[in-house]
Amino acid sequence: MFKLIHSDKNSQARLGKLSTTHGDIETPCFMPVGTHGTIKGLYPKDVKESGAEIMLSNTYHLFLRPGMNVIRKAGGLHKFISWEKPILTDSGGYQVFSLALLRKLSDKGVEFQSHIDGAKHFITPEDIIDIQSELGSDIMMPLDECVHYPCARAQAEVAMKRTINWAKRSRSHKDSLRKHGPNKAQFLFGIVQGATYEDLRNICAQELTDIDFDGYSIGGVSVGEPSNLIYNILKITAELLPAEKPRYAMGIGYPQDILEAVERGVDMFDCVVPTRYGRNGTAFTSTGKVKIGNSPYIEDFKPLDEKCSCYTCSNFSRAYLRHLFNAQEMLGLTLLSLHNVHFFLNLAKGIREAIKVNQFKEFKNDFLGRYLSD
Repeated sequence: MFKLIHSDKNSQARLGKLSTTHGDIETPCFMPVGTHGTIKGLYPKDVKESGAEIMLSNTYHLFLRPGMNVIRKAGGLHKFISWEKPILTDSGGYQVFSLALLRKLSDKGVEFQSHIDGAKHFITPEDIIDIQSELGSDIMMPLDECVHYPCARAQAEVAMKRTINWAKRSRSHKDSLRKHGPNKAQFLFGIVQGATYEDLRNICAQELTDIDFDGYSIGGVSVGEPSNLIYNILKITAELLPAEKPRYAMGIGYPQDILEAVERGVDMFDCVVPTRYGRNGTAFTSTGKVKIGNSPYIEDFKPLDEKCSCYTCSNFSRAYLRHLFNAQEMLGLTLLSLHNVHFFLNLAKGIREAIKVNQFKEFKNDFLGRYLSD
């Protein structure tokens, strides 16, 4: 499943390969987010050509719309969305806690009202595994309780204990379903919670390691904490996890945060940042962010990023992209989103190449020196 290929000699950065039924994933990797089974504004073929080896979709949203009957009849999520590469499905736990109109938690599961139509649902950890089994994703996430920052220690401890309990139930239920689902070789990752409390992170990581998941996720980060706390959580948690298993930092998605996480031994990342920023007129470039609607770009006929080889940068100028946004043309959103996805995937590729030759720190310093130059 996961093979650790090389460890950087001057940091905790790792080079690996995660093998799934639908293909191999080189790590460290960035996973574009297709919440509803689509990466917003982009054709799947363009996402693949940008170098994506895996995408992320969300169980909560797919469960509510189009619903499991539709996806079941389509033959699973891969066929429904015409994506033949690996898919990771989040459990939707965070969305339940952040989007649902009303919710009620108990050790048994979560009762909530849909943010779409107000319909009431009750979901257990076992239900989440059943749903993802029918989706046929390559990597499943168990139901967990994610708390916001800041969080009192007592509340964080309750959520951590509930997450461990749900993880045990999820693993047990998955083991009973091995012969079912459109993708029978699904992997299940454990999610380490504990907010910003090191002792709780330690307890949770140890309990999940004892269960022996296929990989481990660092949850409950990037929910409002300052950067120094995020990096500390990533460091202490990664050190607690087995070296032979992949490590996934959920929701980590800004370039500088990805680099800091890789340096601390994390392998996988996802975030909606590339397409969300693209739709709002901001491009990530090797010299920092560009807000394309600003007046300095009226007659700027250079590409967005002269170091980028994506379709957008190879064919269009900043001036034209600014025109598209000011004219409210849909093509502008697509071209900026495409560039941003390519930028993040290319960043991951550069990270892998640097680790291979023990030059990760040099790569990081050079990248940030240009990216944060403003």
